[in-house]
Amino acid sequence: MDRRLFLLSSSLALGPTLTACTGTPATPSDATAKRREIDAAVDGTLTRLFNTAAASRSLANDARGVLVFPRILAGGFVVGAEYGEGALRVANATTAYYRTTTASFGFLAGAQSKALIMMFMTEDSLRSFQQSKGWTAGVDGSVAVIGIGANGQLDTNTAKAPIIAFVLTNAGLMANLSLEGTKIGKLDI
Repeated sequence: MDRRLFLLSSSLALGPTLTACTGTPATPSDATAKRREIDAAVDGTLTRLFNTAAASRSLANDARGVLVFPRILAGGFVVGAEYGEGALRVANATTAYYRTTTASFGFLAGAQSKALIMMFMTEDSLRSFQQSKGWTAGVDGSVAVIGIGANGQLDTNTAKAPIIAFVLTNAGLMANLSLEGTKIGKLDI
């Protein structure tokens, strides 16, 4: 099969998935319900993280802001896409809602779900994120993904970075994952 035709057909197959991720503006009551839904999922995700890695609670307490995407759906065939919605919490209060998107190309097939928790450990990293019109991991800020050892301890060297992240799947905490190219933008809800 011609490579261009193959890429085009893979991209067209993802069209409905990407279209479902964008939509019409929400009405005020829909927006309130959506905010409540996201906040409840954020609470559940943070509880799950703290139960998985107890030391993550003190990191969250030390963070200037915590951005949580409770469910990022990924799928595709050769050409992949990810989408999720979440909330930024500063001083334990939600300050804004965000979406994350990532596109990838490679040998992939199927779908999966994960949760992403990003902690802004410095005032500068949080301010830079909040002031951006669209933020991309690896371009606008370097994100260190925290690993957890066999003994349940967190990688303390990585935990000293200005922006740290945890990735949870159904199997537990993931390590050695790159967030390069992950785009984050504000949601209008």
